[in-house]
Amino acid sequence: MGESVGTLLELDVTGIAHGGISVARHEGRVVFVSDAVPGERVVARVTEDRKKSFWRADTVSVVTPSEHRVDHVWPEAALDRDPAVRAGGAEFGHIALSHQRTLKHDVLVDAFSRFARTDLTEVLGHDVTVESAPGDDETNGLGWRTRVRLHVDEDGTAGPFAARSHTVVPVTSLPLAAQRVQDAAPLARGAMPGASVVDVLAPSGAEGARLVIDEQKPTVVTEVVGDRSFTVDDTGFWQVHRQAPAVLTAAVQDLVDRDRLDPEGQHLDLYGGVGLLAAALGDVVGPKARITSVESAARATEHAQENLAEWIGARAETGRVDRWLARTAADASRPELQRFRAGTVVLDPPRSGAGREVVVQIAALQPAQVVYVACDPVALARDVATFADLGYRLEALRAFDLFPHTHHLEAVARLVPIA
Repeated sequence: MGESVGTLLELDVTGIAHGGISVARHEGRVVFVSDAVPGERVVARVTEDRKKSFWRADTVSVVTPSEHRVDHVWPEAALDRDPAVRAGGAEFGHIALSHQRTLKHDVLVDAFSRFARTDLTEVLGHDVTVESAPGDDETNGLGWRTRVRLHVDEDGTAGPFAARSHTVVPVTSLPLAAQRVQDAAPLARGAMPGASVVDVLAPSGAEGARLVIDEQKPTVVTEVVGDRSFTVDDTGFWQVHRQAPAVLTAAVQDLVDRDRLDPEGQHLDLYGGVGLLAAALGDVVGPKARITSVESAARATEHAQENLAEWIGARAETGRVDRWLARTAADASRPELQRFRAGTVVLDPPRSGAGREVVVQIAALQPAQVVYVACDPVALARDVATFADLGYRLEALRAFDLFPHTHHLEAVARLVPIA
């Protein structure tokens, strides 16, 4: 810990950085400031000064507030609390909802400018808009989380971690959580003795909420999207926002270029989970669709096989995406390779992105189009740059605010061969 930690600085906040932190400068050095809004003048306490190039600081008071600053939606994360015990997970909760989307737009555009050398407006022919999920504007972006993870302190009290720390913050409310999750969350002092983690989830196919404590054996739950049901483990991955599965299903179907879609092609759903996006693609291709969903979690693959049963040509395979692609490319016959060339690839990688190796492998199959679902704009931009080097250009992009009051956003891109 350096000698500047604990120092109070008065800072002019000039911009927003990837990760939801605001940017200021002090004597030429970049300072990343939490709980601020670009355009404000704030007093912030230095929390980290180990790097020469930048420091980190927490806002403790606002000298000149932004017109976009509002009362924090979560009292336990508000500015009047010491930064060390502000609840984490709602780092944009002090910013008006519409302006949160403006900042997310700016981060997305900046990511493509810096990491993909791409001017999005120039490439797309229009500016990209961060779209709201149905119902969020009416609720001010509250009550959307169908799953919440709480950590338990040594006294048995469950709560969120403070931002960028492992300090459990006792809270009396979870305003981002759906009502069923709020009602079931064990927030009372000492309510979870002996536990370390509690997940509270409210599956759409059930009435109440359920608690998953520590390494509890998985239970199968049902999630409903439109007129289709998906089985998934309560400990497995499922989109958190109540509307996210429907929004992403519609977005993937919208981004698939029908003119490039060959019903005879071999289609892929990579990082497929329990088959949500494979089903979205299957609905577009039709009942004879050949779709293979690839997922590293074996239990998710079992669910995907069941969830995709209506398509005779659908398969769900367990494997790491890079290894599966390498094996498939090596073993494929010439007719199989032709079907991959006619196919559409959908991928929804983890926050770190697909990465160079997987992008190279996808491009080597020469699919007719790639629809990429991303939860991190920088990772997406990096992968789009790699695709560009390999002969695929960005043709369409939509962005969605599926994590209101946090810095996260979801984007769906279409990449096509450079003609």
